[in-house]
Amino acid sequence: MADGTLLEFGIDSFEFEEGGQTKTRAQVTRRLQDVVGLPGSRITPQERHIAADLLIEVLRESDLGTRIRCAERMALLVDAPSILLRYLAKDELQVAIPLLEVCEGFNDSDLIATALAPSATTAHRVMIAKRKQVSEAVTDVLVNLGEVDVIQALLRNDGSTFAHPAIEQATAMSKQESSLVPLLVRRPELRPSQGLTMFWWAESEERRRILQRFAVERTTLLEAAQDIFAKAANDGWRDPLVRKTLQFIERRQRNRDAANRSPYGSLEGAIEALDHQLPSRELFVEISFLAGIKPMCGAQILSDGGGESIAVLCKATGLKRKHFRLLWKGLRRPMSDDSDLSDPWGRSVLVFDTISTNKAQTVLRYWNWALTSAMSPTLAAKLEEGDEELLYSVAARSSNLVFGAGS
Repeated sequence: MADGTLLEFGIDSFEFEEGGQTKTRAQVTRRLQDVVGLPGSRITPQERHIAADLLIEVLRESDLGTRIRCAERMALLVDAPSILLRYLAKDELQVAIPLLEVCEGFNDSDLIATALAPSATTAHRVMIAKRKQVSEAVTDVLVNLGEVDVIQALLRNDGSTFAHPAIEQATAMSKQESSLVPLLVRRPELRPSQGLTMFWWAESEERRRILQRFAVERTTLLEAAQDIFAKAANDGWRDPLVRKTLQFIERRQRNRDAANRSPYGSLEGAIEALDHQLPSRELFVEISFLAGIKPMCGAQILSDGGGESIAVLCKATGLKRKHFRLLWKGLRRPMSDDSDLSDPWGRSVLVFDTISTNKAQTVLRYWNWALTSAMSPTLAAKLEEGDEELLYSVAARSSNLVFGAGS
């Protein structure tokens, strides 16, 4: 009785016509797909994997249409062997799309292997980035490859999640790739350190959103540290770390000691001096000290093309609109109508009018701390060397981004 073996059919010497070979191969391909797709109640995992191995061998010599149809069928399965899914996902894009778009059989390891495969293209990785759910592990790998199209797709995808390092890297890239800024601003994972650093190269609309989101009151910090101010004063402010931390939290912004030493007597006096003398480095340094910030931070603010940061400085230091206007004119900036939001002055007036003093102080103090406290020569050298410890220094990273290479 026939047992269905190859020898019985004389397969060792039987020759197919070309058309018959194609037809029979198509039948074999379909049958193997049928076996791979059987429910778990009808096939053992071992037999399913054997069928998948055989199917891969057939697909190696199959035409594009056959591979596409196979991929479309495998995309509907949740328990297809990962080796088969990986093989098809690394194929030409027409084959990979059905799988990368919807197949739930992929785990993170499969997606990462596909993204890093030599045959994978940017288009493959864009499809992975657009999947319904993209984990932090997969996102990290995709962002590390530095492909703008892929990162844009990830940032637009509400189903993707970002760990801190991936958002940090995307923020750094946004300095050269401005298209990333509006996408980053809307991401829930973006931290104040990243948003307020990105402010310096963001456009006006994104600047407004950054300030709305990260300009916050310091009420809880003030309450938590209330009793420590007196203790630190009794200690003579000897601990520089305590002093720096409490300076960030305290309510007072201006530097009274600087005002007592200044030939201008006050911040208002220094600004009024701009009305009858040319702007100078010395005067800008004086304004910075009187405002309670360091000259490096003051220089960044006063040279800011957009001007919104000047509004933040004026509001944080309690200046009235008169002196805000005098500072703007003293910097020799053109001045339009206050309500003209197409002009830097109008947009800066809007910031001045809508941000509270306390919130403006939070932003100004963050800039002063982040842009200046990390820029000692020693720390700058360590940043260039990629010192791992500085990965955890927000101030070091922020100042390096603003003032570092590529600025």
